[in-house]
Amino acid sequence: MRGPFEVGDKVVLVDTKRRHYLVTLRDGGEFHSHKGIVTHAQLVGVPEGSIVRSTRGQDYTALRPTLEDFVLLMPRGAQVIYPKDLGAILMLADVGGPVRVFESGVGSGALSMAMLRTGADVVGYELREDFANRARLNVGAFLGDAALERYRVELRDAYEGIDEHLEVDRVVLDLPEPWRVVPHAEGALVPGGVLCAYTPSIVQATQVREVLRPERWAEAKTLEVLHRTWHVDGAAVRPDHRMVAHTGFLTAARYLGKRPPAPGD
Repeated sequence: MRGPFEVGDKVVLVDTKRRHYLVTLRDGGEFHSHKGIVTHAQLVGVPEGSIVRSTRGQDYTALRPTLEDFVLLMPRGAQVIYPKDLGAILMLADVGGPVRVFESGVGSGALSMAMLRTGADVVGYELREDFANRARLNVGAFLGDAALERYRVELRDAYEGIDEHLEVDRVVLDLPEPWRVVPHAEGALVPGGVLCAYTPSIVQATQVREVLRPERWAEAKTLEVLHRTWHVDGAAVRPDHRMVAHTGFLTAARYLGKRPPAPGD
């Protein structure tokens, strides 16, 4: 989106310490913090990148939120998958339009948004209605109503099965026991499709690998993504003191289909 901010737009306000705040512009709206008040009227009609000042003299740079901004700042009911892992999942699962993706659990919709933005169609199973509703709201808020036409969330338990008629190209799982879904994925994935599971512990990742039978799955891999930023200030260049290290393990594999036994087996 280009042009000046309008009522209804989402804006990220960045203060001088690089703290980010997400606001949705509305008539008569105000952003409050311990550094004073910024009225939404100060933002309406000004271009992206403008600096606005609060009633207590705090300057904020006004920007449109990136997907990373929105994922970290959006309303959430469940812990989200962090941006560093979202990008890796998109690559490992090879998600992009016009593939059809089965996702479970949906949570607050961070992964759903990342996949929908590539042009994919997403069908999600979620046990909790409040999470499902929150995911739909977040998707619509960031990507718009057009994305919701490619997004369907059902209140269902993936451990109990996946509708085989889905014939999906990708299966992406963020569940406590994703290995229980692998047999169902074999009935829903097209040959050559990809399964990707996000798990907090290596024990969970190992259990996923154990059920990926070599006669039906190939190219299995497990990895984690570490994210370290650097302090760069003139000649002072060093790694930052803090980093986003372990968040979860990513396990991916290609489905070969229900092949007949090889001759001699």
